Amino acid sequence: MRSTPSRRLFAAAVLAASVLVPMAVTPAATVHAAAVGRHDTSDRPDNGDRHDRRDHGERDRPDKGDCPAGGLGRSLTARLDRAVADVRREAGIPGVVVGLWMPGQGCYVRATGVADTATGRPMTTDQYVRIGSETKTFTVTALLELVDDRRIRLDSPISRYVRGVPNGDRITLRQLAEMRSGLFPYSADSDFARALLSDPSRAFTPRELLAYGFRHQNTFAPGERFQYSNTNLILLGLVIEKVGGRPLAEFIHDRVLRPARLRHTLFPEGREFPEPHARGYTDQTLSGEVEDVTDWNPSWAWAAGAMISDLHDLRRWARIVATGTLLSPQTQRERLRMLPTGFPGTSYGLGIFETGGWIGHNGSIPGYQTVTVHLPSRKATLVLLLNTDITHDGQEPSSLLARAVTEIVTPDNVYDRPAPPR
Repeated sequence: MRSTPSRRLFAAAVLAASVLVPMAVTPAATVHAAAVGRHDTSDRPDNGDRHDRRDHGERDRPDKGDCPAGGLGRSLTARLDRAVADVRREAGIPGVVVGLWMPGQGCYVRATGVADTATGRPMTTDQYVRIGSETKTFTVTALLELVDDRRIRLDSPISRYVRGVPNGDRITLRQLAEMRSGLFPYSADSDFARALLSDPSRAFTPRELLAYGFRHQNTFAPGERFQYSNTNLILLGLVIEKVGGRPLAEFIHDRVLRPARLRHTLFPEGREFPEPHARGYTDQTLSGEVEDVTDWNPSWAWAAGAMISDLHDLRRWARIVATGTLLSPQTQRERLRMLPTGFPGTSYGLGIFETGGWIGHNGSIPGYQTVTVHLPSRKATLVLLLNTDITHDGQEPSSLLARAVTEIVTPDNVYDRPAPPR
């Protein structure tokens, strides 16, 4: 048993997409760690437009022209199959969905492993997952739409919108979105960790979350350097609500999800989780044992990481967020003004990162990890969905998988985001 089982979950490192979730009302069933990653019951190809979900309406069909029946060809497909299988076995990942689309070349879409270690139910490509810190791309898009509406300015201080922020008269909205505010990450507070892990069903309010962070001194002067902090996004969510005049979930639905035609993406009010969904497994628990944490309440992550989506919506979103479809060209340029993070190979803009030429974000929340990135030079898109966040030799499993895939298909553009320290 680890003496501090929650330390990784609350680490405030680069892209520590450790966006937590308030946990479930019903105690989660314990899963033995040895059982995770031994399931190879599903290895299902998909031509990129399969959709057998019956109760949520028709999805927008992807263009079959960019995903011919032959996929990426027999040889390349076999190499990807081996790489995905090797990473999944090595890292002990129960189930994985990989979606790779390369216009003019083909696509690779696979679901492998299990969605439920107790029943052996196979992973499939039509399942919902919790997307953790990928939520940040939606929150910041909503913020930037208000910039385009000329209702806010990125260089205005947060004190104009939210009272009680330490040094708030000097911290701008831009610095919050860039992760350069210096505000202490509430998710790194030990009392917050205990409160969350002791009662996973608890619903946190944004103000309660901020209080955990504001009890600490700021870590540096605004703009001085990069520090990944979920506190920043909670504040931006409150700005959107105040200026937008409605709840954040409603604003994101009306101004982001609806125009983007993302019909299987949602901002949950509580623990709701549409079917079908994969069960999620983590060792970020009070005991340090692996548990099924599917139904933990994500309110603790709110604007920083509470959202839910699926493979095909994330495919669509990857291109939208990287190319700025919903924003003016000027505002998108502001978004993509990447600054150093202190981690070689990774830079960060406004709620978005660049690594190896791939632009987008990853997500990590107890039980789930995701990656949604777009490579403008090849117009390629990569989406990864995993039902665990358990690290392997200090590496996030989603990063291991993204690196393995891109080393094969885009060797000049390898996804190489460093894992946060434990």
